[in-house]
Amino acid sequence: MLQRDVVPGVHRLHHAYVSCYLVEDDGGRLTLVDAGLPAFWPMLGRALRDLGRRPADIAALVLTHAHFDHLGMARQLQDRFQVPIWAHEQEHFLAAHPYRYAHENMRGIYPLRYPRAVPVLGAMARAGALTVKGVGGARSLPSDVTLDVPGRPRVVLSPGHTFGHCALHLPDRDVLISGDALVTLDPYTARTGPRIIAGAATADSAMALRSLEVLAATGARTVLTGHGEPWRGGVAAAVDLARSAGPS
Repeated sequence: MLQRDVVPGVHRLHHAYVSCYLVEDDGGRLTLVDAGLPAFWPMLGRALRDLGRRPADIAALVLTHAHFDHLGMARQLQDRFQVPIWAHEQEHFLAAHPYRYAHENMRGIYPLRYPRAVPVLGAMARAGALTVKGVGGARSLPSDVTLDVPGRPRVVLSPGHTFGHCALHLPDRDVLISGDALVTLDPYTARTGPRIIAGAATADSAMALRSLEVLAATGARTVLTGHGEPWRGGVAAAVDLARSAGPS
């Protein structure tokens, strides 16, 4: 589903409890932030048509991190349209092997402990979460720079969920695309509200909690997350709530 102008010039594509974002520049070129799940592919085509754009208008795919649910369309974009893929260098191995990720806790215990998460995980599976293909050849995403792609996001290194996780700050639009460093839905517990993701999919929860500080420092009013609804109450308030919620 396409949500146009979640903030001006940033469009949200969401399905199966996963979100990715199309960022426009003044010339109509686009940056895709994260690549969702395989089922997003036809939805991306419809979204581009609704926006009056074509696949050729996607100038870059920037990955906040390379977990399978953020990589689903990457191979097709790379192979069919030669879209360059950007990811932090510590994400390159994971981008090639999207199921070989570090996590703190056993994943299998979560559906038993949090049965409300079963429909969430089931929807992700039906959207292709178990069939994501890896990609190689990613360009290295530097931290704390303004990236020369449509929207000119500032890269905010925010490790913990993965070791090379990066959020993207768009100061001119007062928005932070937080990836999975800060979410409003944890797919593994089905808990809502600002938080970090459970140890089933987080490499280092203590590191993830420390990274909230750099997210708060952006001062962004709106936070667009990889899972859950946009947060419009300011990133500082979201960070305070996430710290209070703690790890799962």
